[in-house]
Amino acid sequence: MTRNRVDIITMGCSKNLVDSETLMRLFQVNGYQCFHDSEHPQGEIVVVNTCGFIQDAKQESIDTILQLAQAKERGEIGKLFVMGCLSQRYREQLKEEIPEVDAYYGKFDYKQLITDLGLALSQPSPARCVTTPAHYAYVKVSEGCDRHCAYCAIPIMTGRQQSKPVEEVLEEVRQLVSAGVVEFQVIAQELTAYGLDIYGERRIAQLIDAIADVPGVEWVRLHYAYPTQFPYNLLDVMARRDNVCKYLDVALQHVSDNVLRRMRRHITGEQTREFVQNVRKAVPGIALRTTMMVGFPGETEEDFQQLMEFVEWARFERLGAFAYSEEEGTYAAEHYKDDVPEEVKTRRLDKLMVLQQRISAEIEAEAVGKTFKVVVDRREGDYYVARTQFSSPEVDPEVLVPVETSRKPLVTGKFYNVKVTGAEEFDLYATPII
Repeated sequence: MTRNRVDIITMGCSKNLVDSETLMRLFQVNGYQCFHDSEHPQGEIVVVNTCGFIQDAKQESIDTILQLAQAKERGEIGKLFVMGCLSQRYREQLKEEIPEVDAYYGKFDYKQLITDLGLALSQPSPARCVTTPAHYAYVKVSEGCDRHCAYCAIPIMTGRQQSKPVEEVLEEVRQLVSAGVVEFQVIAQELTAYGLDIYGERRIAQLIDAIADVPGVEWVRLHYAYPTQFPYNLLDVMARRDNVCKYLDVALQHVSDNVLRRMRRHITGEQTREFVQNVRKAVPGIALRTTMMVGFPGETEEDFQQLMEFVEWARFERLGAFAYSEEEGTYAAEHYKDDVPEEVKTRRLDKLMVLQQRISAEIEAEAVGKTFKVVVDRREGDYYVARTQFSSPEVDPEVLVPVETSRKPLVTGKFYNVKVTGAEEFDLYATPII
């Protein structure tokens, strides 16, 4: 155990990461040395920021807590605290089952940990420690969700939507720019509903336009939109602003009317197709990232075939998929029987991802011979690893630039023009144009 050291471990999504970075900064201004996602936590204080989205994520969080509880018993770490989605929902059960944890906090009261330790709860500037590479950061513009999709437990954990005021978001962006950040991933559980709760109208378009106006902002990328009641003025901003990436992450989940109705998505298959067409027309060349679910209760082979045909038609640049898992407390868990066998879910998931693998390979191959602006994320061995505006960090295809092809070293966090020379299913190869 190392005195004056805090280890923070983040499970789950980038929204949790923002909370961890905020807590790290509060510890830092109180004189602590902070470490994030260390392979060997050894701090005087260790905090686990948990995920509670699906069963696998919950189990991973629990396993991590148990491992650290054992490390505490061995004297390898000091105090152990837990925060985040899992403890927001299951705090009392966790207290009973893992009493070795010194205290549990949820999604919204985690800053109380600072005052509970007798430390000063200040408002430092910048407000966060950036744990990502120094040139990009996540900006969370709201918490919670007013949608009640049948399968989703997130509203149970996070409650109704709570948007941050525009000026508060802009001040955070300015602080991050002053710290060297040039690329911003704007995130929320339901990004396109931003502002409804505090302004009475959707103001995501105005917010993104204002972020793009901040000097030093090179790229802004949007995550977690919702297709129903989509604010199309957002696409006008995307088409008009050079520093707003032509990229939209919008989870569609399915296209069958039967499944969409049972999911309580408030959209039809035809409306979903129209949405895709409208987005591509408004922002030519846009990269669409989506998520699909297979095996939802009541999904038939015909429903699944409709999904396959839709994915073939839409040719999404980025697509992830997962099999339905029942989450207690959700509408689906209480009203539907989980009637699709696991082996059928697995078969459908595999078949869908094989299709997307082929589509992705074809789309990537279309980039060969073209020139793109990229940002360099890092160097790995004989390659610089970069991304175009059409790729978000960690989840999307990358551009590999052989070191030997550059007349001078490429700098992490800087932008360059490159010419694509080759393509694989999920990555591109390129040479710099300097």
